[in-house]
Amino acid sequence: MTSIKEQAAISRLLSFLQEWDNAGKVARSHILDKFIETNQGKTAPELEQEFSQGASLFLVRLTTSLRITYMTDSCLEKLLRSIGIFLSAVSSNRYLIEFLEVGGVLTLLEILGLEKIKEEAKKESVKLLQVIANSGRTYKELICESYGVRSIAEFLAKSKSEETQEEVQVLLDSLVHGNPKYQNQVYKGLIALLPCESPKAQQLSLQTLRTAQPIIGTTHPSIVDCVLKVLGTMHLEVQYEDPALPSSMKPGFLQGEGPPLWGLSLQR
Repeated sequence: MTSIKEQAAISRLLSFLQEWDNAGKVARSHILDKFIETNQGKTAPELEQEFSQGASLFLVRLTTSLRITYMTDSCLEKLLRSIGIFLSAVSSNRYLIEFLEVGGVLTLLEILGLEKIKEEAKKESVKLLQVIANSGRTYKELICESYGVRSIAEFLAKSKSEETQEEVQVLLDSLVHGNPKYQNQVYKGLIALLPCESPKAQQLSLQTLRTAQPIIGTTHPSIVDCVLKVLGTMHLEVQYEDPALPSSMKPGFLQGEGPPLWGLSLQR
């Protein structure tokens, strides 16, 4: 039999879940604010204690709400931050699996491609993808198998926030490490970003290529022309990446076997 204390805790949990189920948009926003404020940084056991061993009952409500409302941007940033508390908690593998089983990765990737969704919400989506990718090789492969590299790269090129773009770079860097099955796909995605119109995206792509090249080994034939073109830009932050690129990414005449065109690109 459960003790009086346990019964009271279960009663509080059921009351909380009923409050969420019956709440409208404004009330749910307040519930999320309070949840984020009181549970940020908690471990999975602490979350279970907070929810009387029923934390998954609230997580499933959050993921259901996310799938239903993400296209309307209703409390989206707060929903993503709340889900992030579960996924980033220490010993949270159970929550991660529950989120993935309902198509969490696909939802996060779709959010990146919707123009009407605010930048802050998209940044939270990227952070969740980081958490998933950092959980291991299997999860990196899942993101890539969900056409994630293309979605993530396209978002990096289109994003207007440098802070968000830097979060995307962290994600791409994670996907290229410890992911032998799809590391070439990520590598090619980075190369494809070089001709984009965003100087910040070009700069971040070059930075990530610098760390990716030793992992990949053989230089892809298309990278030389792409790098030459992008380093001819007038944007100094892009030109700055030239000396940092590994020599394997530079063709022979750029390594001292001919006219020093690589150096000239920095002086334009």
